[in-house]
Amino acid sequence: MTPGASPDLDLLRSVATSVRRSIVTTIHHAGAGHIGGPLSATDLLCVLYFHELRIDPANPSWPDRDRFIFSKGHSSIALYATLAERGYIPRAELLTFDQLDSRLQGHPDMRETPGVDMSTGSLGQGLSPGLGMALAAKLTKKDYRTYVMIGDGESQEGQIWEASMVAARYRVDNLVAILDWNGLQQYGWAEAGKQPEERMNPLEDPAGKWRAFGWHVIELDGHDLRAIVAALDEARSITGRPTMLIAHTVKGKGVSFMEGDYLWHAKPITDEELALALAELQV
Repeated sequence: MTPGASPDLDLLRSVATSVRRSIVTTIHHAGAGHIGGPLSATDLLCVLYFHELRIDPANPSWPDRDRFIFSKGHSSIALYATLAERGYIPRAELLTFDQLDSRLQGHPDMRETPGVDMSTGSLGQGLSPGLGMALAAKLTKKDYRTYVMIGDGESQEGQIWEASMVAARYRVDNLVAILDWNGLQQYGWAEAGKQPEERMNPLEDPAGKWRAFGWHVIELDGHDLRAIVAALDEARSITGRPTMLIAHTVKGKGVSFMEGDYLWHAKPITDEELALALAELQV
């Protein structure tokens, strides 16, 4: 699709459901892997790859492509499933996930997997190369844009804030960061009797913090496809500073018994659970 064009919401919904089905099926087949975070990031990834990004799956190294860095690399299955939907890799290859000699390792490897612009997984280290790519575009007078998705857990890493400070200093308005703010890290940060959005999180008021660092900040529902498109459109209109999209999401989104439960951060899926999940995820 063309950035700025009217979104095909039916297509995006269908793709998001298909990606979620691939996520749960692949994790079940692998017998291990992260699942809650991949499901919370799915709608964001689908809008990026099927509406926003200027890319060519037939030419993954196209010099003028937009760049995307999936900094929360432990959620790699969400990226792989989206790349498969977009035509970068065969869908059948997803069943090799996290196996020896597979191109689809637990953390994305830019040397092995088509469509991966940066190897990630060491939390907090994805925004810095994204900043470098955005600066490179400015210095070489290229018009490609760079997008980086980070998790709420890794936003506690100091390197995120060092990169944020430098990005604002150099006014890289071709850089968009997306915070997958599902409010539940690996060990939950849960407080009895409170809804997920009310629970304690070590990083409070992310919008205020990124504004203080000089970024343009947009808060949105990270599962509202129309809102995601609108936020990305707004980001394109901003000049003189980078943009942060704070996407409020639900861990395990799309599978009722996983939603809002930190125990599904990384957990094997039984045969019965897979059947229940796929029954809910109808294309």
